[in-house]
Amino acid sequence: MIIAEIDPGICGLMTKVTVEKTGKKEFSLRIESECEMVEKLGEKIQTMDMMDVFKRILDNPVYREGSACLRHVSCPVPSAVLKALEIEAGLALPKDVKIVFERK
Repeated sequence: MIIAEIDPGICGLMTKVTVEKTGKKEFSLRIESECEMVEKLGEKIQTMDMMDVFKRILDNPVYREGSACLRHVSCPVPSAVLKALEIEAGLALPKDVKIVFERK
């Protein structure tokens, strides 16, 4: 099981994503969030297939459902869901992701 904790930035609505392998290529997904839009996304994507990490953005179930649930297009949660799935599927090693902003 892999757990990703997401601090999304200025909104401050923390999210926890849990991905657990349930079959050869099947995974269960649980999203707990202070954001009701992200919670709604979690209701829509409770199971995933390993091949979902290879689907293009417009065909990907996380981004497709995210486009219906999330009003903030730069929300980092969909990306974090897919990174967690990659790690649980053994397709990537766990390494924190970071975006640093610098105003000049």
